Amino acid sequence: MFKEFKEFIIHSHTVDLAVGVVVGAAFKDIVYAIVKDILTPIVGMTGEAQDFAGLYFTLHGSRFMYGEFINTTVSALLIFVALYFFVVKPMNILISLAPGTKKCTECLSSIPLEAKRCSACGQKQ
Repeated sequence: MFKEFKEFIIHSHTVDLAVGVVVGAAFKDIVYAIVKDILTPIVGMTGEAQDFAGLYFTLHGSRFMYGEFINTTVSALLIFVALYFFVVKPMNILISLAPGTKKCTECLSSIPLEAKRCSACGQKQ
């Protein structure tokens, strides 16, 4: 039973997944800090209200708290902006500076620079 467990740990990429989850959790804190400490104050400078949580309307005795929805939507958009401009864009620039692949002339898939044939279509390079 221990042998099977050891095989599971070694061959199922469990360690890779665990490392990815821990790195993702740490990275989440960085993105949230960028949003909270940099982007949210910028948005706050553009208008008077920085917190919409108190906004609501009443209809037939029911209170609709639409302000919290606005807060959540703005936060999500700021997270997307932070991820794109602070992660995706810089990574794309880094990847383009040091290409390790080239495009196949036949099928346009990415192949290693050292490849003599495309693994997708078999075209000689």
